[in-house]
Amino acid sequence: MRILLLSAYRSDSHASWADTLPNLYAADWRVLELPGRYFRWRIRGNPLSWLDEINALLCDWQPDVVMATSMVDLATLRGLHPRLAAVPALYYFHENQFAYPQGEGQHASIDPQMVQLYGALAADSIAFNSAFNRDSFMQGIEQLWQKLPDALPADIVPRLQQRSRVLPVAVKPVSMGTKNPQLIVWNHRWEYDKKPDDFLAVLQRLAHEGRDFQLALLGPRPERTPPALAAIRSEFADRIVVDGRVSRAEYEQWLGQGQVVLSTAIHEFQGLSMLEAASAGCVPIVPDDLCYREQYPASHGYPAGDLISASQRVMAALDGQLAPVTVSSWLAEQVSPQWQHWLRAYESM
Repeated sequence: MRILLLSAYRSDSHASWADTLPNLYAADWRVLELPGRYFRWRIRGNPLSWLDEINALLCDWQPDVVMATSMVDLATLRGLHPRLAAVPALYYFHENQFAYPQGEGQHASIDPQMVQLYGALAADSIAFNSAFNRDSFMQGIEQLWQKLPDALPADIVPRLQQRSRVLPVAVKPVSMGTKNPQLIVWNHRWEYDKKPDDFLAVLQRLAHEGRDFQLALLGPRPERTPPALAAIRSEFADRIVVDGRVSRAEYEQWLGQGQVVLSTAIHEFQGLSMLEAASAGCVPIVPDDLCYREQYPASHGYPAGDLISASQRVMAALDGQLAPVTVSSWLAEQVSPQWQHWLRAYESM
């Protein structure tokens, strides 16, 4: 089978997915990607960015299936390229723009939401990486319908639900090493949606309580040092054992040594970094919100935004009062066959 994979924003889970998927299913894969920057331009401009490349590709190669992420303007692409119009299209949601938090300085726009709505309508089948992602997308459409003036189909959500499924990105498990019972891991991006300021506040509370701990600061960070990271480096310099975006092998070694992994995120649709750390035996402490409700028991959650509770959970994990969590249903061994089953349905079309 010939599969055209389109990923308009190569970063984080998008990159992991695009790199892993061709290894899960034997096919003639052709992959087109765009760099993970200039979000607003990427989600609206990808049909233009790929215009000539797709035309050239289709001159001597015809896909049996198009697999596109929800960053791809699938409806426009099918209109611009008639040879793709009748090809079965699968649309994959790493995130959805109805539930994505707006950052400081960003302006609200309905455009990204409409791209994803039209893409979902243009697709033959839709998959979401978590039930939270699916449900928040459907709820977002219902809320949007209340704001639009007239001439709307009444059953749009049921139509989309009929062709939807939950299909996580297959997470490669990380081996557990010799645990450092004082080591707290942060392996998230240092950006607004991960709330590093809240992470700093939790560390300050732990220090105020006189707790001993060490820090593995592994998450990718922008060129300009975020204030929270600068403060952590200043206040807890003697507790930091690693600080940087290390190699994959080193990253896995540090996860294997970690005792606790903390999330303070206000946006998480699957949380690959938390799942990787949990697979390595780190005790996950997460907001009782977002996709985390599907993955972790209530004992490991804290009310979203309640940093006192978050600190108490971290202290309990450091004291050995909370156990690691099994996340096998999100790992490659169980998820890969689901991807294979989804794609196999299109072999005879």
